[in-house]
Amino acid sequence: MKVKDIMNEEVFLIQENEQVNHARNLMLKHGLSRVIVVNKDDKPIGIVTEKDLIRKLRGKGPAWKRRPLDTIAIRRVMSSDLTTINAESDLKEAVETMLQNKISSVPVIDNEGLAGIITKTNLMKYYTSKLPKRWKVSDLMTTDVVTVNENHTISHVISLMDEHSIDGLVVMFDNEIAGIITPANISFAQLDDPETGVSVERIYFVKQEENGSEKRKAREISMLTAGDIMTEDVVKINGNDDAAEAAQLMCNNDLSHLPVVEGDNLVGIITKTDIIKGIQ
Repeated sequence: MKVKDIMNEEVFLIQENEQVNHARNLMLKHGLSRVIVVNKDDKPIGIVTEKDLIRKLRGKGPAWKRRPLDTIAIRRVMSSDLTTINAESDLKEAVETMLQNKISSVPVIDNEGLAGIITKTNLMKYYTSKLPKRWKVSDLMTTDVVTVNENHTISHVISLMDEHSIDGLVVMFDNEIAGIITPANISFAQLDDPETGVSVERIYFVKQEENGSEKRKAREISMLTAGDIMTEDVVKINGNDDAAEAAQLMCNNDLSHLPVVEGDNLVGIITKTDIIKGIQ
């Protein structure tokens, strides 16, 4: 089967000079995880995803990064290294392209230009219909699960996602699953601070200098926590279940991650990335 057989032919585009709020509104209104950015000639020059949005919430770097997120031009937020694939390519090439580049979608081109987009969700639906009983959840799942607790700040959550190159964290409370956080939870959260986009509080502490004197310092910390933004209604699955069932659950519930449990114990997590590896 070829890319053109399962790709989305409808692609949402946004001009590079539009502000981030326009992209956010498009994504919220249409349930999108990404939009393609085009220049004045309607040529694709980049892509904006939920991950791109959350990277700008850390308030570091040059001055424009510290402006309210929604007023930033989309070209400042987009990923400009646009990876594409031909409509006639085999599905395995699409899987390899996503895995090698650590991306969740690839714009599709043909002789006339942009023809569509293929996503991990498209590949998941293919897996569900064509590859049932090929793998168990335990065969494909990730056993090293990165977790946080409800009181961890959004800054800590984002740092962990960056550090481990993941886009989903399980929130634990008293050794039980309390929720899950994905880029969607962060990028579409209600942000309050007019300067950084993130609620912050200024705290003061005293640092002991080498000469014995004390110096009063200040630091701003994010007040938005994992418990504030997490999804509480968590869909789980057992390691002995068919991976196709996991794929179907994710597609039906618009999910990217399923915690894997044995009884009440968290033993792993299965993601869209894990599922599409089963196509290779």
